[in-house]
Amino acid sequence: MHVILETERLILRRFTTDDVDNLVGLDGDPDVMFYINGGRVTTREDIETDYLPAFLAYYERGDAYGFWAVVEKSTGDFLGWFHYRPGEGRPLDEPELGYRFRKSAWGKGYASEGSIALINRGFTELDVRRVVAWTMVVNTGSRRVMEKAGMRLIRTFHQEWPDRIPGDEQGDVEYAITREEWEQQQARPAPP
Repeated sequence: MHVILETERLILRRFTTDDVDNLVGLDGDPDVMFYINGGRVTTREDIETDYLPAFLAYYERGDAYGFWAVVEKSTGDFLGWFHYRPGEGRPLDEPELGYRFRKSAWGKGYASEGSIALINRGFTELDVRRVVAWTMVVNTGSRRVMEKAGMRLIRTFHQEWPDRIPGDEQGDVEYAITREEWEQQQARPAPP
């Protein structure tokens, strides 16, 4: 197993071709897919021929950026995934943070824990200048993760989506944290 990061409760590892069923289970839950496409599940064929090959292709470029499977250390259970990579047409030193977790993992702090670890790694090992993340205005769970990871709200914007999702008329939000903001947060004493 090629581990990229470990936290107190999580292992972030490379995906393998053996992860098809994990991804089918994750993307097969309409609740998980709600803020992505309104709840339409991803087919096994799409995962096998499109999604998983795209995840695996990142590893040809090294371990700096890409997609990682999230495994709970104590049980070995697959919980979901993170991506941490420059967005299309974006600078290499400004990666996008994203995540998708099984419903059973929601509300347990896993997404925040992994997000913090990836952000820290970017600023300490990868010469990252700024980390960005986006979600819908109405996706309060994802927004809480971004805030717990130290990111701040940058803007609200509207874009066209191929799928109508309840609440999309309120728009999307961009969150970010710069190296300077991260350094300031690291310098603050931890709360008692």
